[in-house]
Amino acid sequence: MAATPDAVVLLDGAGTPAGSESGCIHGVTWFVRQLGSALLSSLMGSDDSDPAGCLAASIAAVRSLHADTCDLSHPGSPSATVVALRERKSIIQYAVLADSVLLLSLSDGLRVVTDAREVQVGKQFRTEMDATPNGTPDHDKALRNYIEKLRAHRNRPGGFGVASAEPDAAAEALTGTVPCHQLRAAALLSDGASRLVDRFGLVTWDDALRTLATAGPSELLRQVRAAENGDLEGSRWPRGKVHDDATAAYCVDCALSALTHHESALADCVKHQPRSTSEVSAKTDNTSLP
Repeated sequence: MAATPDAVVLLDGAGTPAGSESGCIHGVTWFVRQLGSALLSSLMGSDDSDPAGCLAASIAAVRSLHADTCDLSHPGSPSATVVALRERKSIIQYAVLADSVLLLSLSDGLRVVTDAREVQVGKQFRTEMDATPNGTPDHDKALRNYIEKLRAHRNRPGGFGVASAEPDAAAEALTGTVPCHQLRAAALLSDGASRLVDRFGLVTWDDALRTLATAGPSELLRQVRAAENGDLEGSRWPRGKVHDDATAAYCVDCALSALTHHESALADCVKHQPRSTSEVSAKTDNTSLP
């Protein structure tokens, strides 16, 4: 997660599970940091491109950094979901690529923006993984098989879009605009944070936004971890990982230039303390799963 007075971005990296190849010598942490930094810079500097255009340019820029050293055609090449929000001339612009979530609290109601295509595609491959208890060798094997099958549909017709090595993938982002005076608050959630609603079904989107408003992102993520800890084998909520990296950012007030940014992250693989609000927080989860 990274923010400036005029823009906010959240990236959720999807890397390579043990026993699989990626074709990249750098890894998902490097990829997310490079892409996040490039995207935030582009959003701040480009008035001619919308957030999806900025994302396409940023993917191309990162591609050029490792095209000579890595096999970018490999289906396991590092990738990330993206949520980008920017204010320009009293208009809020946004782009959402893949299954992270953007919540917009507007004067006329709540708008939920997320791309469900990865979840829809993945349903046909989940049976074995969901039938085995988390934390067992059989589940680890089934998870790896699931990911490798899902990869074949990444940035392909009839599949789902994600930020990786193909700039054209940015065209798959869900985009839109909102007049600044209509925006009351915004929330950016990785799928590890949104699972309290869209996988566990314990609260509604309105409930989640209310928690963010009254208690902040750390409380929302506490509730996520409490739910996960109550179902360690995945019998109630079958899932790829018991604990997924979770990031939530909450922005309040009516215009992004005046928003107060509240952010929180829980990661099981990396302890990372940002040195400034403009530093991208890279996530090294093995895969991004619903």
